[in-house]
Amino acid sequence: MAPRLYLRVGDTVEHLRYTFWGKGEVVEEKHSCLSGGFCLVRVLFDDGVERSFINDLDHQHCCYYFGVRLL
Repeated sequence: MAPRLYLRVGDTVEHLRYTFWGKGEVVEEKHSCLSGGFCLVRVLFDDGVERSFINDLDHQHCCYYFGVRLL
């Protein structure tokens, strides 16, 4: 079964709990070719730090459930 992706490269996001990070832009997507593997995104925030998040809405630790929202 294919993952349900939340973010795509070029999307602008912010984090609900860490507003001091500023806005972020999705700069990379990585997908596992194995069934049940992770889908990750890397987001570059205004504070200059790249952070990685799980990008599968079916996964309990998806970045959406942890406060990352599209702008």
